[in-house]
Amino acid sequence: MKGIGNYRQLFLIFLLAFISVEVQAQKLWAELHINPSNPYLGQPVEVNIFIYSSTWFTTAPDLGNIKVPGAFSYYLRSVSVSKQEGSQTFAGVQLIYNIFPYTDKDVVFPDLNIALESPEVGDYKGKKHVIKAKGKTIKVKPIPSKFSENEWLVANGLSVSERWSGNRAKVKVGDVVERTISRTVSGTVSELIPPIEWDSIANVSLYPSRSEVSNNQTKTSISASRTEKMRYLFEKEGEVILPEMVFTWYNPYRNQLYERTLKEVKIQVEANPGLGVLASVRDSLAMIQEEIVSEEAEDQPLTILGMSLEKFAGVVVIGILVLILLFKALRKFVSILKERRAAYLISEEYYFHEFKKAAHGKDKKTTAAKLYRWIDALDLEEPSAAFFAEMYGSESLQRQVATMEAKWGNGNQFSGLAIKEWEFARHNYLNRGVVVDSGWINP
Repeated sequence: MKGIGNYRQLFLIFLLAFISVEVQAQKLWAELHINPSNPYLGQPVEVNIFIYSSTWFTTAPDLGNIKVPGAFSYYLRSVSVSKQEGSQTFAGVQLIYNIFPYTDKDVVFPDLNIALESPEVGDYKGKKHVIKAKGKTIKVKPIPSKFSENEWLVANGLSVSERWSGNRAKVKVGDVVERTISRTVSGTVSELIPPIEWDSIANVSLYPSRSEVSNNQTKTSISASRTEKMRYLFEKEGEVILPEMVFTWYNPYRNQLYERTLKEVKIQVEANPGLGVLASVRDSLAMIQEEIVSEEAEDQPLTILGMSLEKFAGVVVIGILVLILLFKALRKFVSILKERRAAYLISEEYYFHEFKKAAHGKDKKTTAAKLYRWIDALDLEEPSAAFFAEMYGSESLQRQVATMEAKWGNGNQFSGLAIKEWEFARHNYLNRGVVVDSGWINP
């Protein structure tokens, strides 16, 4: 009994040691949270990546910027956090991103392999680890139907300012006045600020300049600006009214639409005795405009058939794979056709077809040869027309065969063959019919 007690003590010591090892084992994991999960097109989505360790991090995890197809992605900051589970506290790092969907299709924030260094329990030296964070799908809502794509802007706030170059109070025909409109938007990126839609104005030619855009990112927020310039060339005297301009944005947090308005501008255009200057100014502005358009075209990514090079290459690769598969399928199809054709050319069906074709001609000897070539292709105990007619043909066919062979024996030509009788007999042969009192049954 005393020995049994000793064994129990050893077992308890072993169990406690095992539990202690389990408790002390290092624990590492990552969590990914998005908010909101169902945003509007252009609405910022906050992505929080939490990384926890049962010890600490000797090297802070740094994923940099993460590429998200269908969205603009920006890394904001990292924050030290902790998490309590029961009696144990876990050290953590929170990585914060903002992403801005630019498509109304689903956007997938990708799976992540996070490399980090963290010491094991009881140690102080960092050990390299790679942990995984499961990605998430973001269901993007399209622009509401009452808005056009050129008006839609999701933002926290917007300010608009304008300035002029030139004296608007003294404008003559052929004069040029430049207008600069700047928009500063909080809670979005410059790529999502729609360009201004300038209204056409009677007796005024419009020459837009290249837009200037910029993003301003801090550790807690993102804002953007877009500046656009327009040169107005006044071509006739009289009053010109530049219509008011309304800029709208939607605040998703307040679920409300806001707007800023630049009031209409009236300009009195006076006559100009030197009208020759108008053509010269128009030509100069046209040349400047061509340069602007050329520069903007150079800045645009190279496209083929309206697709980016990357997308076009993907389409080409898929097209090549499809062509390869089609070619292989076609070769297989042609091979099958050849095999079937070869099999057909030595088949009973082919020889019967040749016999029928010859029977419609005038050469009775050829017809007889074709008939017996077909008979040879049949699986008969006795390869003769008489045996075939007796086994599968009608009495009429049997008499026809007897007459035919009698004339053949006398060296005469065959009489006409009743093809329908042969077709009927062949049908019974193929179905293995048996003659019973001049009638037909199938076994």
